[in-house]
Amino acid sequence: MKSSLLVLAALLVSSLLFGQDRIDLFTLSGGYGFPSAYDSIYQGKGTEKAIAAAFVAPVELSKKSIWYSGINYFFWGVDNDEVLPDDVMDPIRIHGFLLRTGLVQQLKNGTSLQLLFAPRLMTDFMNITSDHFQLGGIAIYDKKYNDDFKLGFGALFNQESFGPNLVPLVNLNWRLNEKWSVNGLFPIYGKITYRFNKRLDLGWSHFGLVTTYRLGDPDHPGDYIDRRSIDETLYARYQLFGDFFLEGRFGYSFGRSYHQYAADQKVDFTLPLISIGDNRTAKTASIHSGLIASFRVVYSIALPR
Repeated sequence: MKSSLLVLAALLVSSLLFGQDRIDLFTLSGGYGFPSAYDSIYQGKGTEKAIAAAFVAPVELSKKSIWYSGINYFFWGVDNDEVLPDDVMDPIRIHGFLLRTGLVQQLKNGTSLQLLFAPRLMTDFMNITSDHFQLGGIAIYDKKYNDDFKLGFGALFNQESFGPNLVPLVNLNWRLNEKWSVNGLFPIYGKITYRFNKRLDLGWSHFGLVTTYRLGDPDHPGDYIDRRSIDETLYARYQLFGDFFLEGRFGYSFGRSYHQYAADQKVDFTLPLISIGDNRTAKTASIHSGLIASFRVVYSIALPR
């Protein structure tokens, strides 16, 4: 009975939120950033490692509304070839928990509205205080033009450690034909997919998100890490058995940085690629752009058209 209710709720989420053939209920991934030099006098290289997990739990409230909840976990680690200054976190070990929960409501004429509360815990797991928590939210208005094309606009707001951050969003779900489709919440993530056969998808994947992590380490009291990157990768996703998939990605990370700032280093306001009043001085240098790879296991249920 619970399984049937979950499928029904997922069907409603798909029609209101995604408009896709499948919905990924659980994802577990591991990533590796190949050693890259620093943009500084440092002679060594930094090697990035990552772990991520995502879980979605939709609950049906009525035929036209669901309560959507999803949680993401991120771990980022950077190991260095040389000893860095004492005031710099070395090695880097940071964690993030991102919750999204709220109402997805179907309106009239193929339109729908998403209103999600999106708090975060961004931390090094040492001496956690209220400063390690961040408040945010997501609002998106979608219109379904036909069974193959859905377009929405909205925004994500988050109170980062450096100050307010606003990201305008474009929610796109477009099936060009039986082989090609484009899906994503741009500029945060997206995919161009080619259906090679019933079990194998190939394509391009994009991921870019600014995140900040408060440090509780007594050696860096009040400091925070500002992580940035734009990851562009080729991917292959293969159906192992049933509803389980294996996905591999390989590509390049652009503009990658793990800048460490003192607590009083703030920005008035930020938009993608725009910072107002950013006069901060980082304690750390940027890692050069470099090759990245990841593998993930996905539990994804099929949805009838």
